[in-house]
Amino acid sequence: MSAQASEKPASEQGSERPARRVSRNEPGTYQAGQLTTEFGNTAVADTVVAKVAGIATREMPGVYAMGAGITRAFGVVRDRIPGVTSTSVTQGVTVEVGERQAAIDLDLIVEYGISIPDLADGVRQNVISAVERMCGLEVTEVNITVGDVHLPTDDTPDTPSEPRVQ
Repeated sequence: MSAQASEKPASEQGSERPARRVSRNEPGTYQAGQLTTEFGNTAVADTVVAKVAGIATREMPGVYAMGAGITRAFGVVRDRIPGVTSTSVTQGVTVEVGERQAAIDLDLIVEYGISIPDLADGVRQNVISAVERMCGLEVTEVNITVGDVHLPTDDTPDTPSEPRVQ
């Protein structure tokens, strides 16, 4: 082996892989995070990041539900229709995904009695950890909006103890 060949990195010795050209604007592509290596690109769709963030948020004790106002109301109606699947894990999650980074916005309903600042810190850490580990994207920010507090009395039906009409 010549001295010149031994100076090459191991990845360059032997047969070289031809360079592949990847068009980012081909039909059928979508806006997503791009993870580039010497062997190719990996695209992570916005919906993937939203699902990972939604699941990571719902794992935290103290998060009662997700979504704001009208979105949550539609979710309640959808849940009562027979044969329709349960609430989407992306409800209450908005993401913006770039080539290497993601920003996430969450709308939460928290359980009464839970420290909101402590819960927000825990949710933020869990979401950042899950998205960075699973998607390989750097999370630049996780903005949390607490839109409501769930009270224990919210679960009891509004039926009077005696019928009004006999």
